[in-house]
Amino acid sequence: MDDLKSIEWTGGKIRLLDQTRLPEEYVVLEISDFTGLVNAINRLGIRGAPALGIAAAYGVVLSIWNQEESDRAAFLEIANKAIDDLKSTRPTAKNLFWALERMRKALTRNLNQPLRDVKKALLHEAQRIHDDDVKRCKRIGRHGAQLLPIRASVLTHCNAGALATGGYGTALGIIRSAVEMGKKVVVYAAETRPLLQGARLTAFELLEDSIEVKLICDSAVAAVMRQGLINCVVVGADRIARNGDVANKIGTYSVALHARRHDIPFYVAAPLSTFDFDLNSGEQIPIEERDGDEIRKIGSMQLAPAEVPVYNPAFDVTPCDLVDAIVTETGVIKPPYGEAIEQLKNKS
Repeated sequence: MDDLKSIEWTGGKIRLLDQTRLPEEYVVLEISDFTGLVNAINRLGIRGAPALGIAAAYGVVLSIWNQEESDRAAFLEIANKAIDDLKSTRPTAKNLFWALERMRKALTRNLNQPLRDVKKALLHEAQRIHDDDVKRCKRIGRHGAQLLPIRASVLTHCNAGALATGGYGTALGIIRSAVEMGKKVVVYAAETRPLLQGARLTAFELLEDSIEVKLICDSAVAAVMRQGLINCVVVGADRIARNGDVANKIGTYSVALHARRHDIPFYVAAPLSTFDFDLNSGEQIPIEERDGDEIRKIGSMQLAPAEVPVYNPAFDVTPCDLVDAIVTETGVIKPPYGEAIEQLKNKS
């Protein structure tokens, strides 16, 4: 997956691998206007909490890259509006808000510099966020790989790989690290309805890396566990509250319940930028609700009556008492999470 980049900045443009087209087509979008980036985020052309943070950071740069360098007031207004607009795109992904806060601080630090230098400073900060994410993922991978047995049969849900991050991945980073350590790993990838990120993206990534993978439908999770085919679960996260409650792709809570019933460890992989230290529990995490056509249709194919009402939350919250460990770039934390997560606050 080293040659597959979910996002990069080049020549005043953002290049995105359009994840809505995988695995049928490998399409790279060149986005030169801010509105185009917002649209790509909203329609999931790029997705995954860490990747969204990177995209948002580059989006701030894109918003002012071609602005005149003589009108400071207009320049700052555009940059601040871009930050606010990006915050409204994906409300659950904490990394997006974390990255935008870093960009706002970079803007504030450089307010008195020539606008040409402000542009460079913002680009440098976005690139630091990007490069740092790859390093964080690799550290997560090394720490998490220690949790996997020598012969690991791992269930994943949604996609938390290179496509969802700056590179390497969180949950899939643990799997990649385990394979690099010489462990024998087979991955059961749940399809992840309604948009099939497990089927389209996780399976694609693992095949590209020649890691053994078996695709299952979401409703097969409990049966596969009961048959003894799974010995651990590893998922990513979009936001983690101070008590260890985890928001992740819809269906994760069900996977965690099944894992507990079958005495299978349930692990979460996420960088510190995913933790929301202002929220005491998962009940306070905002859950994005998406368009009903994501369930009524697959692509242009109508699956359900066009007029049927749909409830389509994109995420659910897994209570901390179902999470056996959270793997971060600083190490592995285990229950009870309160004090351990409070200590992480000082490292973030």
